[in-house]
Amino acid sequence: MLPQFRNKLDPYRIPKLGIEMEAYDDFLEELKTYHGHFHDCFTRKEVRENFFEYMAGQFSHLERKSIEPIALAVSSRSVRAMQRTVSELFWDENKMLATYHRLFNEDIAEADGILIFDESGFAKKGKESAGVARQYCGSAGKVENCQVGVFAAYASRKGYGLLDARLYLPQPWFGDDYQQRRAKCQIPADLSFKTKPRLAAEMFLKIAKEELIPFKYITADTVYGNSSEFIEALEQVPGKTYFLAVSKDTRFWLRRPETETSSNRYGQKTHTVLKPGEKSPITAEQFAKELNDFFWYRRKVSEGSKGPIVYEFTRRKIVLAKDGLPGKSVQLIIRRTLGASPEYSYFISNASESTRLETFVWLSGARWAVEQCFEETKSELGMDHYEVRKLPAWKHHILTCMLAHFFLWHLMIRLGKKISRYYIAPVANAFANCAAGQGV
Repeated sequence: MLPQFRNKLDPYRIPKLGIEMEAYDDFLEELKTYHGHFHDCFTRKEVRENFFEYMAGQFSHLERKSIEPIALAVSSRSVRAMQRTVSELFWDENKMLATYHRLFNEDIAEADGILIFDESGFAKKGKESAGVARQYCGSAGKVENCQVGVFAAYASRKGYGLLDARLYLPQPWFGDDYQQRRAKCQIPADLSFKTKPRLAAEMFLKIAKEELIPFKYITADTVYGNSSEFIEALEQVPGKTYFLAVSKDTRFWLRRPETETSSNRYGQKTHTVLKPGEKSPITAEQFAKELNDFFWYRRKVSEGSKGPIVYEFTRRKIVLAKDGLPGKSVQLIIRRTLGASPEYSYFISNASESTRLETFVWLSGARWAVEQCFEETKSELGMDHYEVRKLPAWKHHILTCMLAHFFLWHLMIRLGKKISRYYIAPVANAFANCAAGQGV
């Protein structure tokens, strides 16, 4: 059961997506109108029509929503034509994203929205797909042969969705022995290795610079919270509050220690060290386990299938250690489970000291929205069904899934009602007739 935030002190509750299409006869007309926003993103009518049919197939009850089943079920053209559209032909992706963000802003975005950064794995067989490697696959919960995408998601009191995505290319893919594979997968020759936090930072700065999607908060897990590069990118945009998970090994002081800078014989400063007598920084784990129960506050985070989900929280202002020296001051928030052997989670935030604990409690549970994005786009729209190998094809497929997911939100918001499922039938004749020249 999805978390539902009911605490009156929370900034707002994030709703759930649910829509029933069986009784909605105008679905295809709505979809055609939606696609009209993206007409100028394609230079050829054939590509535009195949894009429409490819997304339409994602709403079907096809067991496998990859190119061939969709083309055979809904397309008025060949499987090869749809394959070329997804894998080889030009889409103006930047224009599509900008158009999508404008639509998203109208329906879902709000000034106090939350940007969420996370990754999702796509299990794959073989070695030819762009970026495939033995790496941790979050959807499987283990290391296996897969591709990994880094995603920027968004949540507000009106809904949630995916805003952008990057395919993570592991460092071995940039070695000489992968040269032929890079060429086959159409990976640009000038593309260099980028860590997941750097990919997330690039998406964040692009969204902020675009100024189409307002937001107030940023959340992410430890992969990003442990990255100084990612945090520095967030701090380039003033007025935003980040709430980032960090590892138990994060080191800090409870008060800023004094330092001194030594000089060489010529009076030139050389390096800075802690003053004699200053203690070494402690770890988050050490601090949490030694903290008296008096300082822990019990709070309900959400409603689960078996009742309220309750944790205990504490907070402190700390000085982070960087290379053994004092760095920036932040808020440390620690969450622990109840019971004799609690499990701990650690977060840092640049929020002011006046920020209420309830805000941190709320933010600690807000990441369910991106997990729900992954679940819905994979289980309902076939985001993990693709069989393409080239990098442009992966981008096109993921972008189509993002747009399809938002379309469901648009219908739910426009119709003003929530229902549990959606369905389109009959698939083959309806889509073929709709796409055969009636303004698609």
